[in-house]
Amino acid sequence: MTTMTETSARFREFKMPDVGEGLTEAEILKWFVQPGDTVTDGQVVCEVETAKAAVELPIPFDGVVHELRFPEGTTVDVGQVIIAIDVAPGSGDAPAPAAAPAQEPVEAPEAEAEPKGRTPVLVGYGVAESSTKRRPRKGTAAAPEAAAVAAAVQAELNGHGASAPAPAATAPAGAPAGGRPLAKPPVRKLAKDLGIDLATVVPTGKDGIITREDVHAAAAPAAAEAPAAVASPVAPEAPAAALPPAVSDSARETRIPVKGVRKAIAQAMVGSAFTAPHVTEFVTVDVTRTMKLVAELKEDKDMAGVRVNPLLVIAKALLVAIKRNPEVNAAWDEANQEIVQKHYVNLGIAAATPRGLIVPNIKDAHDKTLPQLAEALGELVTTARDGKTSPAAMAGGTVTITNVGVFGVDTGTPILNPGESAILAVGAIKLQPWVHKGKVKPRQVTTLALSFDHRLVDGELGSKVLADVAAILEQPKRLITWA
Repeated sequence: MTTMTETSARFREFKMPDVGEGLTEAEILKWFVQPGDTVTDGQVVCEVETAKAAVELPIPFDGVVHELRFPEGTTVDVGQVIIAIDVAPGSGDAPAPAAAPAQEPVEAPEAEAEPKGRTPVLVGYGVAESSTKRRPRKGTAAAPEAAAVAAAVQAELNGHGASAPAPAATAPAGAPAGGRPLAKPPVRKLAKDLGIDLATVVPTGKDGIITREDVHAAAAPAAAEAPAAVASPVAPEAPAAALPPAVSDSARETRIPVKGVRKAIAQAMVGSAFTAPHVTEFVTVDVTRTMKLVAELKEDKDMAGVRVNPLLVIAKALLVAIKRNPEVNAAWDEANQEIVQKHYVNLGIAAATPRGLIVPNIKDAHDKTLPQLAEALGELVTTARDGKTSPAAMAGGTVTITNVGVFGVDTGTPILNPGESAILAVGAIKLQPWVHKGKVKPRQVTTLALSFDHRLVDGELGSKVLADVAAILEQPKRLITWA
């Protein structure tokens, strides 16, 4: 970490803020500025991924970027300085910035000591300093071990363990002297998967940065030399079993670090599954009339410009069922040993995104008309797909819907979103033979599954909620008579 020797009035440090209440770390996904760039108050300088969502961070003052403290792909604790800004450029010689961020540090520097309590780090506030420490990042210490393994394999191929001294690798032109080769995280991962040592790769990118093409070029000769090595003549006295092909673990397996949204999902699901006693009930229902209603709503001028689909009617049906059975909309307060009944419904919609499963919710969904609910659903889905869902949009949910039917699945046993009382899984809607008015006819049929927390929802209450949803989907006119 660079020590600023100028007056504090000239250089300002921007720390990783708590972009979601209680978060302790975030990964820097992308920098939008570089040293020397001019920034203004409110300008977005980087995008980070927390345990809840990807968030863009604005800088809270004007100036010139002096230093980026961490490269892209680094996980940084809340409260650590991530960027230094010269707020009075031209007033004197600035201290030299630290090494270029592309040379990823082996271990992130410790945050400066802060007083206890909440520290203002953005246009808002952060969290108290966390005592949680991450394990040191894996550096190049594993290189000698990998080289030893490679030498052993080569020796085995060359003849019953006979070994020869390996030629010393020379640093390619453009590689930083005494430092790690310059490459972006995706390129480093590609090299690891292909078993290529970046120190042996000749960079062709700007400023000596190794590109994906450079890695592939380095891998091609290695692949061409492999058959020659295997064909080294060693005449055994008796037939021996052929050696298995030397396939690296990286070619057979892919290891993905558990962090960000995926880490939060794992912790939340384990906590929910082993804290709240789940009960799941199922019902299969004829939704032919609901599908006809959806088709009619698509032609309704009042619904123009909004997305109309079966999920909209199902969401409205669940809201009506909750209105008829309000006790189901509750939460279990373990600390105070209380059941907290909610007089509002923040309806969560489980969404599969490139970063993993998230559950944003529609605030006060119980107060929305059908067109308003349709508009809110459309905005929620679009925002989630774009990866722009904010932590606030995922907080405070009371019940959730997960539509597994979009994947062609009949139904499932969903796990409760932590802190919520119930979750409704909607299966695929299929044309099936069904007894209708005493005759077997092809009808649109689906299966619903309702999981609920048995500490606060009894079987009778859960059954009533599920039966009400099914009844509305079978006879959608009940949306009017029961609402």
